[in-house]
Amino acid sequence: MPGEAQSETLKAALLMLLAGEAGAAAVNETSDCFLTNRVLEKYYLSTMYSLEFIVGAIGNTIVVFGYIFCLKKWKSGNIYLFNLSISDLLFLCTLPILVNSYSQDQWTNEGSLCHSNRFLLHANLYSSILFLTAISVDRYMLIKHPFRDHTLQKRKTAVLVSIAIWIGVILELLPLLHFLEPLEPSNNYKCLDYASSGEPVTNLIYSTFLTVFGFLIPLLTMCCFYVKMVRFLKSRREQLSSALTLERPLSLVILTMGIFSLLFTPYHVMRNVRIASRIPALRVPECTQGTITTVYIITRPFAFLNSAINPVFYFLMGDHFREMLMAKTRQLWGRLTRREVKE
Repeated sequence: MPGEAQSETLKAALLMLLAGEAGAAAVNETSDCFLTNRVLEKYYLSTMYSLEFIVGAIGNTIVVFGYIFCLKKWKSGNIYLFNLSISDLLFLCTLPILVNSYSQDQWTNEGSLCHSNRFLLHANLYSSILFLTAISVDRYMLIKHPFRDHTLQKRKTAVLVSIAIWIGVILELLPLLHFLEPLEPSNNYKCLDYASSGEPVTNLIYSTFLTVFGFLIPLLTMCCFYVKMVRFLKSRREQLSSALTLERPLSLVILTMGIFSLLFTPYHVMRNVRIASRIPALRVPECTQGTITTVYIITRPFAFLNSAINPVFYFLMGDHFREMLMAKTRQLWGRLTRREVKE
């Protein structure tokens, strides 16, 4: 009997040891599946957001000061572009905090700052989309009504539309604060991104709502007005029977639509896929979730890259903005040179 008892005890210990090794292997496997994500967040996101901050801060600051000090007569397009630059600057203010938190792999600030940071980040995303859409409408109206005699081309209308965009974006993003999780020991006091927060089923419904009303509908609207723009120019060229060139307008249309789709589409697709992968009922394997999260992380900086490259639109689509800015620069340089000569 003692021998049998010892044998049973030995078997039990062996089973516990094997179970422990299996559990450790499972933990290691899960850890390995998400190791790439931690590396991407620490090095890839911090590097990309740093570059976006440097380039975007310089470009958008030049644009804002250019409009404030150089532009004498404001038009509807200028109002939309100015609001777009303000939106970009608000987003760029959030990047130093994000870079610091990702590089240290820990959020050391208050939860309210974390949530306000995430809110501003998404507010920029959807306000940028809407202001770019408003610019596409304004460009079409300018071509069709070059003397700005249409109601949509009035400065008062542009101001009201801009206010409506800001209010609409704030209202549509208020539910976002509900899904963002607080900083807790369970998540190592990290400021989790929106797709990694909240109850996944209801979060997916809200994310789909944002995708449709915040991205797809503005995208279709922008496509519609740019197609109408090209058709109108072609019709005008045929009517005048002249060599009216379409290269520049067509290039702007292709550039705008290409950048818009390339930057925003992958992010919205992967955000919804990432949230769906967290739904327990779907039973998505841990490593598959890790792969989905990896792709989602890669798309995030590209969605916000528009804040760094939007100044291109001020030069390509603004009403003589480049000439106005260069003239002001030459004027200031001339004053400085004359002052140095006198001294």
